[in-house]
Amino acid sequence: MTDAFPIQTATLPDTLQGRDVLGRGRTGSGKTLAFSLPLVARLAGQVPGTQPVRHVARRPTGLVLAPTRELATQIAATLEPLARAARLSVTTIFGGVSQRPQESALNGGIDIVVACPGRLEDLMKQGVISLADVKITVLDEADHMADLGFLPGVKRILSATPKGGQRLLFSATLDNGVDALVKAFLRDPLRHSVDTAQSPVSAMTHHVLTVPDAEVKRDVVQHLASGTGRRVLFTRTKHAAKKLAKQLTSAGVPAVDLHGNLGQGARERNLEAFSTGAVKVLVATDIAARGIHVDDVELVVHVDPPAEHKAYLHRSGRTARAGSEGAVVTIVLPEQLSDVRSMTRQAGIQATPQPVRPGARVLNDLVPTLAAPVAPSAPAAPVRPAGRGATPGGPAADGQRPAGRSRRRRGKGGGTTSTDASASRGARQPSGAAPRQGGQPARAAAGGAQRSSVGAQRSSAGAQRSSGGAAGAAPASSGARRPAGPRRAGRASGAPAQRGGDQRHGG
Repeated sequence: MTDAFPIQTATLPDTLQGRDVLGRGRTGSGKTLAFSLPLVARLAGQVPGTQPVRHVARRPTGLVLAPTRELATQIAATLEPLARAARLSVTTIFGGVSQRPQESALNGGIDIVVACPGRLEDLMKQGVISLADVKITVLDEADHMADLGFLPGVKRILSATPKGGQRLLFSATLDNGVDALVKAFLRDPLRHSVDTAQSPVSAMTHHVLTVPDAEVKRDVVQHLASGTGRRVLFTRTKHAAKKLAKQLTSAGVPAVDLHGNLGQGARERNLEAFSTGAVKVLVATDIAARGIHVDDVELVVHVDPPAEHKAYLHRSGRTARAGSEGAVVTIVLPEQLSDVRSMTRQAGIQATPQPVRPGARVLNDLVPTLAAPVAPSAPAAPVRPAGRGATPGGPAADGQRPAGRSRRRRGKGGGTTSTDASASRGARQPSGAAPRQGGQPARAAAGGAQRSSVGAQRSSAGAQRSSGGAAGAAPASSGARRPAGPRRAGRASGAPAQRGGDQRHGG
């Protein structure tokens, strides 16, 4: 597409002149480029009356605030090629990852910082970053920041920027305190309202499908997930997202999940797999409802209906973006129908509920072509951690021996003898010789398990037992004379001392 979006056409003349601007537009309306272009152009001195900024360590000149890590990452991805062409640098700052790389980037002199409020405030308190040189500040998805409770932090951050700097605020709505933010920090802003959150998208179709029970719902969801194009499935909870992604993958529909319980690395890998098309199904909570842009999402499914109409609109906004078409489906159980009717009415959506079962015509219309099932790959064998808890004879992490440097020697009959290095040297048996106890060979324990008692052990006329509770030690011979009671660990007396772990013969 070569034509500017309405929000860009409306705001660019004013933002390029340095005016404060309030842009109101629904998600997917092109706001990121609307503020990225003037941000880079003015900092690079490419606008009449401006001078290129100087690179100063820990003192950026451009700041973009975003409510989520994913949105911050996507904004940075849009900014970076523009900034690179203008010889400016960009970095992201958000929580959930180590702050050391962020500190290193700031120390090198970063021009534009794209940040989430929480981590940015932490770095400000530590003196890692100063906002005293910021010339342009952008607040993206300001209403979502309000929903997440970030406004107090946003106010503190804005107060740390120079009063004379340019400020741009983009939001779908002005509720929950966003209007107060505008009045306090924007100077005589020019207001441009293109699409509000309630504005319907002409290229988006809405369907409300009712199911009688959870079993039918599961089959319907799987059918909707089985298409050849990209689709996003929204659940109410993190647990449900993880569970559904696993169920679909096991059923031959590869899916990845995205929710707050995932680490940053896993979130980025899963989103990358979905963005590149390696996986066509993303199962997400509302963490993906705002600001996440992936091209050509053809279907959004509300597996669990959202609690309120704004969430419905933002979730649905993952499809029919940038002029593309898309469909939105809400799956409704009988007890949810009344709430869903109220929600769609508040959202300005007209969709008549229709009952469905597997094989229904509307499902075939929504998913005309089913993708070929993909057999799930076998899970990798678990790697047991090294250390005292490592299973004797099992693989150690990173190819290292478990703690204690357990040595393995060839024993009688082709088996192996495992001896903990902490055992007394006098307790070691010659290679190939079976240890004797009271004149009789010691019997191998069932399963070849190695006992790991470290403290003193008691020997008696009966079976010897380790403090770990393992059973199977050879009974002492009736001719063996051993005083009952504790024995000093490591003392060699006839039978091998048993400390740090018994000697066992395999095979």
